[in-house]
Amino acid sequence: MRRYNTPTLKRDVANYLSGYVDGEGCFSVSFSKREKLKIGLEVKPSFAVGQNYDRREVLDLMMDYFGCGFMRRDYADKTLKYEIRSLDELLEKVIPHFYSFPLKSSKQKDFLLFAEICKKMKNLKHLQIDSLKNIIDLAYQMNGSGKRKHSRETLKRFLR
Repeated sequence: MRRYNTPTLKRDVANYLSGYVDGEGCFSVSFSKREKLKIGLEVKPSFAVGQNYDRREVLDLMMDYFGCGFMRRDYADKTLKYEIRSLDELLEKVIPHFYSFPLKSSKQKDFLLFAEICKKMKNLKHLQIDSLKNIIDLAYQMNGSGKRKHSRETLKRFLR
């Protein structure tokens, strides 16, 4: 963190960002069928926060705070998204932050499942069929109101 020169300011910013993510953020794990992969599925964890363009400052603050990630336009809802997809950055920066500054809503449950999945991926469990089935089950417990392209059973049928 570049601008946070006192412990109090650093803590205040960290708490603010956790609260903001509680309302506007999303921890998600998506899956893509990949014929070239030995196991047949690619696992893609993501942390994202969306905001209207006129409130971009919060996303810039978040990017500065975490020191990683990227901005992208979301044409579906005409917003700007700050996103981190790198497994190493998720494990080294995002997950430790939310352990230290936990979410206050039911989104905390999604975060804990997300963290568990990322740790399994770090240990290469997503490359083993039985473990990947478990990861799929964990991911499908997250974001109950979200939309999925494939059912859990369909994803498991893609495995080889």
